[in-house]
Amino acid sequence: MMYLDANVFLYALLYTDERGKTAAALIQAVREGREQACTATLTADEVAWEVQIARGREAAARALTAFLEMRHLEVVDVTREILWQARDLLANGLDPRDAIHAACCLQKGAAMISEDADFDRVPGLKRRWIF
Repeated sequence: MMYLDANVFLYALLYTDERGKTAAALIQAVREGREQACTATLTADEVAWEVQIARGREAAARALTAFLEMRHLEVVDVTREILWQARDLLANGLDPRDAIHAACCLQKGAAMISEDADFDRVPGLKRRWIF
């Protein structure tokens, strides 16, 4: 199981270079059920916000619709338990959003797919990047 950080979706949506194509191919593999993946509800907010900044509200709405309709993507609820764990992970030098992502990833026992090396500071979390 892979945990997709928001930057995977953002590369797929906002970049047309090799990074964007690689991220889009990974997302397509998840849609088709060739890869198992999850992400947090928080990801929807991050993606919609960044797309809105870059491309406007209509593009953000389309991105959010695509996220919600994505087959084979498990969306992990950010529960009170996860927030407590995220609070504890702040001691590893993570920003609050990253701590929430890390807590969700750890709960699922997934490998974090992210370019953010800050996740490497989290004990028990395995991170890799797609490039």
